[in-house]
Amino acid sequence: MSGVTTSATDTFVAHRNLLFTVSYEMLGSAADAEDVLQETWLRWAEVDHEAVRDERAYLVRIVTRLSLNRLRTQARRREQYVGPWLPEPLLTTPDVAEDVELADSVSMAMLLVLETLAPTERAVFVLREVFDVGYDEIAAAVDKSPAAVRQIAHRARAHIDERRPRADVSVSQRDEVIGKFLVAASTGDIQSLMDVLAPDVVLVTDGGGFKKAALRPILGRDKVLRFLDGVAPEGGAQADMVVVNGAPALRVFLDGELDSVGSLLVEDGLVTGIYWVRNPEKLVRLDEVVSLTR
Repeated sequence: MSGVTTSATDTFVAHRNLLFTVSYEMLGSAADAEDVLQETWLRWAEVDHEAVRDERAYLVRIVTRLSLNRLRTQARRREQYVGPWLPEPLLTTPDVAEDVELADSVSMAMLLVLETLAPTERAVFVLREVFDVGYDEIAAAVDKSPAAVRQIAHRARAHIDERRPRADVSVSQRDEVIGKFLVAASTGDIQSLMDVLAPDVVLVTDGGGFKKAALRPILGRDKVLRFLDGVAPEGGAQADMVVVNGAPALRVFLDGELDSVGSLLVEDGLVTGIYWVRNPEKLVRLDEVVSLTR
């Protein structure tokens, strides 16, 4: 890499957080996004940088193509995954929560909705709706015509609008509900949990085959409460509130070791979705904050 100029290195570093965010939103995996960034750097190091007119657009194009390749291979890996798959949670900086659109796009609930798109649709939606990339630039990144990209974007937007959570509560109201849940869950206050859970709440647990978790989503308040009570450790646990993917979440420790992270979806003033990640491979980045940016 001795031939890489300081300017080219500085450019990559300046855009690194953006590139990571693009890849993470496409893949739902920080580990995969980090691998994509390494590949992007190797490609960037070989480029004739003087011939690049728009460095940001060029780097986004590389990271999109590499993420698309990886996204298409993920489907085969998911077929062997034990139980439900959840995105890899990330500790995020306060400015992510302040950017409502960015926080929404990286929320657990939204990342799961993005999973229902085909790879190219997901890339187009993320680039257009989250990062406001122009149709011509997206076309170059996904090897489609601008006209085709417009059609894909329209189709993907309609698909997402049908499935995306109806966030009809303010951020402060959402945080208040989440705060009540987290306190009730950490203290074992069943009645307070009942008060904040929607009757049709859904609990999704991801153990990846490494930790005890439900092999299917659990539907309904009573069943969710029974499951949570059944898996609660006898000796108790330590928990703290952290900001995960732009929203408050619960980080649980057993015997001083990180055991799980729980994220919540709030609609109509009640918790309608609980996403509990126990797979240790997805918890390795929860000791340091990740900077996501648009």
